[in-house]
Amino acid sequence: MSNNLLPSQPICYSVLERVSLSVSQLLRRFSDDRQKGSVTAEAAVAVPVFFLAVVTMLYLLEMMAVHTAVRSGLQYAGKKAAKESCVTQMLMPSRIENDLVYAVGEERLGRSIVRGGSSGIDCSRSKMSARTGIGKLTTEYQVVIPVPLFGIAPVKCSEKMKIKAWSGYEREGWMDTGNDTVYVTETGLVYHKDYHCSHLDLSIRMTHLELVEGLRNENGGKYYPCEHCVKGNGGNIYITNSGDRYHSSLSCSGLKRTIYAIPISEAAGKGACSRCGQ
Repeated sequence: MSNNLLPSQPICYSVLERVSLSVSQLLRRFSDDRQKGSVTAEAAVAVPVFFLAVVTMLYLLEMMAVHTAVRSGLQYAGKKAAKESCVTQMLMPSRIENDLVYAVGEERLGRSIVRGGSSGIDCSRSKMSARTGIGKLTTEYQVVIPVPLFGIAPVKCSEKMKIKAWSGYEREGWMDTGNDTVYVTETGLVYHKDYHCSHLDLSIRMTHLELVEGLRNENGGKYYPCEHCVKGNGGNIYITNSGDRYHSSLSCSGLKRTIYAIPISEAAGKGACSRCGQ
């Protein structure tokens, strides 16, 4: 009986060896597939993260460029305001805004990350002391970083600087006369105690002609074309909060105010402004 069992032993060993080799090959293939799948999954995560980091870095560089451009534009506007204030120690925030936008470039701001483009520049908090001639310029704006993954809110930015009107030095006792300073225009019938009065500061803003039909001034009135400068039928226009005309040119006389600072004793015959003269 033992002689009958001996021939079957090599056959069993051969079959077991083949089965062992087949299992080893399957395990090796499965391990290789897992490694390939792991590398593919890591690449699928790493590539978008790297791309997002690069885009974020580019927008941070753009923020620095916008910051530098706005700062330089404010310096240009401040120098111009200081020169113009040598006669009348006052400044108009809307003029500061226009000069800043001109220095930076309306097109540059329009394609930047500044929210609203050139209309997003706000210098309404700029002012100058009529006594000392020292002006405080402030511009505020918001930048938008369009990275949709995190939903980053607009970032508020501001620039501040001081200027001095080109009016020389201040002599002691020159304001001890007890006579207050008021502000008048060439054709105005009233005097103003605050040179930031909305009747003096026109708060000029730009819009498109197609939108003017739906806009209203602070009194609820419509805007009509200026008789002096509006000649075309399209393009950008300029309006003010208190006016009832829209203009096609910033240099139009309807957008300018020639303002004089005089003692109140010389304002005889003029009434006080209903907004700032009380």
